[in-house]
Amino acid sequence: MEKTGVIHIGLPELSEEQLIEIGELAQKVIIKHVFDALNRSDVKDIEVTTRINRDETLDLEIEVYLEVPVFVKVNVDALVEEALEKAYNAVERRLREIADERQNKAQALP
Repeated sequence: MEKTGVIHIGLPELSEEQLIEIGELAQKVIIKHVFDALNRSDVKDIEVTTRINRDETLDLEIEVYLEVPVFVKVNVDALVEEALEKAYNAVERRLREIADERQNKAQALP
């Protein structure tokens, strides 16, 4: 099962380090969610790919490939959807933190 989600971020002024951090955060959240729901032995293959496109807005594209054996009784579509939603929420929280940090720095300047 492969699923793709796109998050329209809209913060083109992020540094390269912050862009990498955002992509890694999304990957970690998705993998954690899958392995919270399934045993490692229940997963034949998992691949999470993130791409960040920076144009007028900043888009984070997440592709999740998850393969489980036929005897594992799990709704893979629902599991991946939940993982994508958690990743979206984690990315949104982190972006708000970054925005708050910037605002606080700007206010602290004389």
